[in-house]
Amino acid sequence: MITILGYTLIGIGIVFWLWGTWPMLGKRSVLFKLHSLSVADTLGSMSIIMGLLLKIPREWPLLLLALISLAIWNTVLGYVLAYCSTGGRYD
Repeated sequence: MITILGYTLIGIGIVFWLWGTWPMLGKRSVLFKLHSLSVADTLGSMSIIMGLLLKIPREWPLLLLALISLAIWNTVLGYVLAYCSTGGRYD
């Protein structure tokens, strides 16, 4: 049962990755494209890491560190991209 759940989470993560790539082909603004890509990529990566955590529980410290780093990195990167898109001014 745990094996099936682990593979399911990994599969969901891959679907999120592909789902986030799809809006890159649209005609919306660059910021919308980056936002949808980063959200889907974060959710997909976290889902894959959770699936790996179920598959190889002996590596939980490294996988937990990966989850925390991923959450912090993508949040900070989103703020940096938003700041840069405003031309460096924060009103």
